[in-house]
Amino acid sequence: MRVTAFAACVAGVCMIGPALADDTPPGTGDARYTFNKTADGGLLRLNTRTGDVSLCSKRAVGWACQAAPDERAVLEGEIARLRAENTAMKKDLLSRGLPLPPGALSDLSAAGDNDVTFHLPSDAEVNRFAAYIGRVWHRLVEAITQAQKQVLNKS
Repeated sequence: MRVTAFAACVAGVCMIGPALADDTPPGTGDARYTFNKTADGGLLRLNTRTGDVSLCSKRAVGWACQAAPDERAVLEGEIARLRAENTAMKKDLLSRGLPLPPGALSDLSAAGDNDVTFHLPSDAEVNRFAAYIGRVWHRLVEAITQAQKQVLNKS
């Protein structure tokens, strides 16, 4: 038998203690958390459902886990801040009657949104298109009929 760790989390503080387990290799169950030892004697906890990582260490009153900083979230936040700042600068340039620098895209209509908007055709446009396709189809059928008549007349 081997000893593994289990966790009970309450309000962001996790209590970790030993638990007896069967001889199944680690990572083969449907466990929500996996734990790995760190060099300083703590544990690294991975939430296998959300991907969140926490650093757990022994405290005076037991074990406590703190969320590890997510570099991707920090980078995405900085990208969003820079986009907003860039948009504000472009608006300022245009409000003063100055042109945007060469190569700068005028993304002011999006104003930092990452949403994609689609402009669907109106019912009138759809009806016009359907009528056009109908006329093309009738002309094609007439052309085929005419060609068949010509072939039959020659034979």
